[in-house]
Amino acid sequence: MKELGYVYDRIAANLRSQTSSTIGVIITDISNTFFTELLIGVHEELEKDGYTVFLGTTFDSDNRQDQLLSTMLEHRVGGIILCPVAGTSEDTVRKIQHLDVPSVLAVRELPEVESDYVGVDYSLGVQKAVQHLLEQGHKRIAFLGGTTGSTTWKERMEGYRSALKNAGISIDEELVIPSGPTRSGGVEAAHQVLNISEPPTAVFCFSDLVAFGVMQGLKEKGIAPGEDIAVVGFDNVMESSVCHPTLTTVSSFARQIGKDAARCLHNQIVDKKEHHHRIILTPELVVRESSSKKRSS
Repeated sequence: MKELGYVYDRIAANLRSQTSSTIGVIITDISNTFFTELLIGVHEELEKDGYTVFLGTTFDSDNRQDQLLSTMLEHRVGGIILCPVAGTSEDTVRKIQHLDVPSVLAVRELPEVESDYVGVDYSLGVQKAVQHLLEQGHKRIAFLGGTTGSTTWKERMEGYRSALKNAGISIDEELVIPSGPTRSGGVEAAHQVLNISEPPTAVFCFSDLVAFGVMQGLKEKGIAPGEDIAVVGFDNVMESSVCHPTLTTVSSFARQIGKDAARCLHNQIVDKKEHHHRIILTPELVVRESSSKKRSS
């Protein structure tokens, strides 16, 4: 067939079978290596069953998310894996479900929507991170980064408050500084927390991306991360093991989230029905150089 110049017409084949082998995947930020690793997991799982990925990035914009969903639905994708933007309404997902398009939510859960969901126990992960810092002798521990409207921020905050409460430490609201979940957001949060009357001796960061920015911001002010102030991130992206200092972080298993989300979607497509499975991975603390013991006064 190759000698005759034959090219497989996938669209025509899909029309004949009334199915599509193209899967829409919507993530919030392609520049964040957490999502790069998640996509690797999605591809590893979907390619085994002959699917093609139609990728879209929202940059955490709900308008762009709506546009991407409309485009994917117009192209009659066979299913959608959605990492929702902060503040996504339940109507967004119900629109997909109303059209009988299989879908799976990943990373951010929408509690009011019945849907397959794959994520990690964010609260437990933060509890492990803060407990580690407490064991290192720190008591003034800041929480930097993230946007307050998202479920992922709320769940992390729940873990932060719980760990400090269990240690008998009252929450100092000055130590909680939201920011964009980006490097630049981390830089700004670091500068801001250093300006309070009693700065922290350790910081937990919403994500590794924020942590990289925080460490940069500390360095800009002449403070050595990992020596003067301990820093812990969340996600365990590839860069966390090679930055300086290497970053103590919580592994959220992005690649596994991608694989599990793809597997859930494939099962929906094959079974021709929704399952409403909820897969929550258990996070693991990865201790490296950035979470030093508190210096004695």
